[in-house]
Amino acid sequence: MSLDVSEDLLTKAEAGEVTDAEFLDCVKQSLPFAWDLFAKVADDLKNGVVSSTGSTQFADNTTPPPDEQARGQLLRALASDSMRAALERHHGVKFAFQNCHRIAAFPVSEVDSDTYRKFTSPRGQLLNQSPELKDC
Repeated sequence: MSLDVSEDLLTKAEAGEVTDAEFLDCVKQSLPFAWDLFAKVADDLKNGVVSSTGSTQFADNTTPPPDEQARGQLLRALASDSMRAALERHHGVKFAFQNCHRIAAFPVSEVDSDTYRKFTSPRGQLLNQSPELKDC
């Protein structure tokens, strides 16, 4: 199961829509490692931290998760369209990712940029491979 959904939130969802704030609180409580990593990368972007490639057009994380539980949290958040979109709205960025832990935050205005297209391209994915990431 991806999220620990309270009975109250489940009842509310069954009756109609839930707010982003309610959904995001559930994500934060269920996937704390992923939540913190998304927040860090978004904050790095907003604070002008230089990416691993030396770019200031995006911020990224290149540190693997500390364990399989953390990796699982990250993959669940990234694999869910609703979670990823809510996280993007919350942080005001566009997230992209490669492998199982390289998350990047781009300004929404840069989604059509060469830098974003290079990061999300097949070539970008291939160049980000290494033997130690094969089973991640």
